[in-house]
Amino acid sequence: MKRESWGSRLGFILAVAGSAIGLANIWRFPYLVGMFGGAGFVFVYFASLLIVGFPVLMAEICIGRAGKKDPSGSFAVLGRSKRWGFMGKITIFTGFWVSAFYSAVAGWIIGYLYEALKGNLTHFRSTADSMAHFEGLLASPAFTLVTHFVFLGISAGILLFGIRRGIERANKFLMPLLFAILILLLIYGLTLPRAGDALTFLFKPNFSALTPLAILSALGQSFFTLSLGQGTMATYGSYLDKKENLIFSCVPILIMDTLVSIIGAAVIFTIVFSVGMSPDAGPGLIFHTLPVVFSQIPLGYILAPAFFLLIAVAAITSEISAIEPSISYLIDEWQVPRKKAVMIVSTLIFLLGIPSALSVNLLSNFTLYGVNFLDGAGWLASNLLIPLGGLFATILAGWRWGAKASIEELSYGAEEVMAKNSWLKGYFWFCFKFSAPVLITIVFLHVLLS
Repeated sequence: MKRESWGSRLGFILAVAGSAIGLANIWRFPYLVGMFGGAGFVFVYFASLLIVGFPVLMAEICIGRAGKKDPSGSFAVLGRSKRWGFMGKITIFTGFWVSAFYSAVAGWIIGYLYEALKGNLTHFRSTADSMAHFEGLLASPAFTLVTHFVFLGISAGILLFGIRRGIERANKFLMPLLFAILILLLIYGLTLPRAGDALTFLFKPNFSALTPLAILSALGQSFFTLSLGQGTMATYGSYLDKKENLIFSCVPILIMDTLVSIIGAAVIFTIVFSVGMSPDAGPGLIFHTLPVVFSQIPLGYILAPAFFLLIAVAAITSEISAIEPSISYLIDEWQVPRKKAVMIVSTLIFLLGIPSALSVNLLSNFTLYGVNFLDGAGWLASNLLIPLGGLFATILAGWRWGAKASIEELSYGAEEVMAKNSWLKGYFWFCFKFSAPVLITIVFLHVLLS
């Protein structure tokens, strides 16, 4: 079965950027900045991207391009053993697992977009009112199951059309749409009262607010924001030609991902600061705090649908990338036609996502060690499976396959860039062998021992 490929460099860049830009940028990053004191956290986050996030991104894409298979096949070829193939399967399973509970949560975004379009998110007088509305929606099994189904259905519909006509074409439309909405929201936010205070909070460092937990969270965010450890980047890399300049392709991805995080935080903080609310509301910022703000600011009835459309677009582009490794595995290893593979994987993801969708209502009393299924699924993915996947990739690139071979693969198509910037080989060698695997291990051990 002939392997698909990207139609253009732009298509690849937008697809990988679409994978990287998701809820971690527009939801998780702003509340982490709010919790850990603003610009000081942002500074550490930038440093973490350079020594962990970006090198792991490059390692995973190199593994995929060199192996020219799904993550399991590429890991087995480069690791020269079935055990490494099994490690590749773990990354595929991670993407599969993530896509199931992610679909359940992203379904809430779809539901809130619908609520915003109906004008139901601009009449709250307090956070308590907003929370009551949110909890009322989640108490309905129909709401959580239907939104889970709709979100997954949109994602599967895109995947049915393949790499060029599906993933690439969708991202060429969705990513410009995302940036357009984001810029319009930023422009609006800058016109609001206390916008200057919000930007000061975001950009003026306050290193006294940094704690060891903040530094570990910045390291984790730099890793999670790029959709690493889930087999996605190895899969997307496998559709690349050897002539592709990975430096020219991946640096824009890093810049786009970082810009969305910063602009998204600026949007949220200017909106929140304008009504004197706190930016450290945590995960409830999107569903609890912002609807109250939309109820108080001018044009909130327009701002609310635009904001939830923004998050929905980001969630969809991330979801299709998390599903693709499983589809690629069925196509490569089992010779299953794409459309059939999409239907099989999507059906299984929907079924696996049902406990997450119902864990906030019918299954709310079903807990293990005091944690419901949705929270447990998220904890397992974020704290165990994703770090393990990233660790496997860096050990493969830095040690088993070898840093020399990895850098050689990275240099194909980028010979001139690497020759003019000789420091790049030393940078990637150090990151592949030491900084990335060591820091991922530290974050991993902190979670296990805390």
